[in-house]
Amino acid sequence: MLDTRLTLALRDGALQLPDEGNLLVLGPTSGHNLSALPKDRVTIYSRFFPDHQYWTASGYDTVSSIPKDGFAAALVCAPRSKSLAQSWIWAATQATNGGLVLLDGQKTDGVDSLLKSLKKAAALKGTLSKAHGKLVWFENADVAEWAATDTTLDEGFITRPGVFSADGIDKGSAVLVAAMPPDLSGRVADLGAGWGYLARHILERPGVTSLDLVEADLVAMDCARQNVQDTRAQFIWEDATSFRPDIQYDMVISNPPFHTGRAGDPDLGRAFIKSAARMLKGSGRLVMVANRHLPYEDTLTEEFREVDDLGGSPGFKLLRGTKPRRARR
Repeated sequence: MLDTRLTLALRDGALQLPDEGNLLVLGPTSGHNLSALPKDRVTIYSRFFPDHQYWTASGYDTVSSIPKDGFAAALVCAPRSKSLAQSWIWAATQATNGGLVLLDGQKTDGVDSLLKSLKKAAALKGTLSKAHGKLVWFENADVAEWAATDTTLDEGFITRPGVFSADGIDKGSAVLVAAMPPDLSGRVADLGAGWGYLARHILERPGVTSLDLVEADLVAMDCARQNVQDTRAQFIWEDATSFRPDIQYDMVISNPPFHTGRAGDPDLGRAFIKSAARMLKGSGRLVMVANRHLPYEDTLTEEFREVDDLGGSPGFKLLRGTKPRRARR
């Protein structure tokens, strides 16, 4: 783990951090341990709402956009997305003006592949392998081509590195759009809205009076702001599983995530269902899409008086829950 590798490198003298100046840490999750770093000098960049909340509550200086300069050194906590990791390495190089950059990641998240590319762009000053991962450090990396760039998909949708389904329209979302309820109307929420594919199609229904796009990934939400330009849309950077609207919804649409890191986690989708039930009016409806193998029907039955299977495709099922059992705010 990061704390093991970083602590060992600092303790053994293999790695020396600058004695003065601020330290930038990009992308740590709430599972990372940063105790080896001087807290009063650390600024954390986090785009994911639950992690941002965690680090803020832990007393760290936490920001939601990557600073462009002003740091003596930077630590990149490698995400699973290689393109996102590369864009963070470029941003760290800019923020330190070519100074010391550390990269840490797990082998299961592809750090070896990332290092293979990095070695072509920078001379590594040190490497430490421990706890199924690697920590490396370097300066003056020539990685200008790694700067984050937008991708344009079908229908003109804009995505960026690291967002869900950045390289193409998600198959489950496409199934849901094809079966979008024709009577969709009133106050609607899109839970886990991503970069706005479902939202744009929801707003094609003239009966929709407002649409709240609730999304935990701020970069995905920034894409959604470009992809969904409709005055009925509101963009809410929040955790969909804990978000509480001021006014309950007539309908919730969702393609909930079902992974926490690399591991499949059906409880995440179940949490979306429970959250939707809390957000809906007594007569409200949830329409969601899910992979066929995910066991959501029992949770829907617990939370809604009426549950229907709306069909779908060989790989995805469409489910509807109507009339939450406990209409709550």
